[in-house]
Amino acid sequence: MPDIVASLRVLADATRLRLMALLAHDELSVNELQEITHMGQSRISTHLGLLQKHGFLTSRREGKRVFYALLDLKDGADKSLMEIALKGVNELEDFESDAINLKRILERREDQAKVYFNQVAGRFDRSYGPGRSWQAFGQLLLRLIPKLDIADLGSGEGLLSELLAMNSKSVIAVDNSQSMVDFGARKAKENGVRNLDFRQGDLMQPPIDDQSVDVVILSQALHHAEDPSVALKSAFRILRPGGKLLVLDLLNHDFDEAKALYGDVWMGFEESLLQKWMEKAGFSQIEIEVVAKEEEPPHFQTLLATAQKG
Repeated sequence: MPDIVASLRVLADATRLRLMALLAHDELSVNELQEITHMGQSRISTHLGLLQKHGFLTSRREGKRVFYALLDLKDGADKSLMEIALKGVNELEDFESDAINLKRILERREDQAKVYFNQVAGRFDRSYGPGRSWQAFGQLLLRLIPKLDIADLGSGEGLLSELLAMNSKSVIAVDNSQSMVDFGARKAKENGVRNLDFRQGDLMQPPIDDQSVDVVILSQALHHAEDPSVALKSAFRILRPGGKLLVLDLLNHDFDEAKALYGDVWMGFEESLLQKWMEKAGFSQIEIEVVAKEEEPPHFQTLLATAQKG
């Protein structure tokens, strides 16, 4: 009886149930569980340790990472209790977002190119080399862009738009500030950029014809939209079939001062929420991941979301 009581106490915690529900699908590392649940590493490790201590989990080490999985329990009280507990996980508040994020993480495991890029990016600044910089690499990669029609929504003064125009068929830069539009247009004219068109307009209703562009970019702009889901539907509208959406924005954060300092409407986004909005807008082949983390407070993290109009 004491063992059953102890097991009941372990399984009665919502956080531990949440972790067990995820591990019931596949083995996961602490880092992956962090990315799925947005819980702190120490909190996750503490709960995993307790679950393993009471015989519900197993673990294995792969290099520097430790992967956890549900233990395949034989028939008995603990197995019955675990099965009963897992039947109730769909009642947890975070069940839906966890399921969406888990799917994304497991799909990303198959894309070794992304894993390799992250490893390369992490090594980039470790050693100095003359002329070796992200700016130079950026210029090189820009030359690889095919001749496409691109819409840069929420373009601001148009720095990204002007760079993209170097090797694009055309770029339409849309911003709600007339002064920004005037400034960007003036700079483009001074620099001799003729395939860049600045237009004043709102993210949610950009002044661009239906099915007229190949790529839509929302770079640190979506969190300024009153209704981001409407902005994503508009992006879908203006894309040609097979066109691509790219969104760079902040992961959900608690830096309240961003509203006053930067005029932000949204405090970043959860990956699962972006996924739902994109699917509802009609996009497919959706991929979302954190691609940058600031070392200084408030430690903003940047999401990159890509999707295609089928």
